[in-house]
Amino acid sequence: MSHKIDNGLPAVRPPDTINATATARAGGERSQPIAATAATDSVRLTDEAEGLHALERELGAAPAGIDIVRVNELRAAIADGSYRVDAQQVADRMLALDSALSA
Repeated sequence: MSHKIDNGLPAVRPPDTINATATARAGGERSQPIAATAATDSVRLTDEAEGLHALERELGAAPAGIDIVRVNELRAAIADGSYRVDAQQVADRMLALDSALSA
């Protein structure tokens, strides 16, 4: 007894008929490459955008003035739970900033 296994998929066409059909649908045989068209788009930045771009480059290249040692000390203090916030000092500085901005 023999059983035919049929998975319900369509029959696969040989590669030569696939290429001929695809070429025919694409408009015929193309033996030469198609030349690319020249790019016609252009971008012009405003003076403000150019200034911002220059500032971004300058800030990225220059040292930021961040005290890495102090940052690492604070990270360690926060991690081990020994960092404490002085609420009075924070409030005093906020009030000073507010009066400086409103003046």
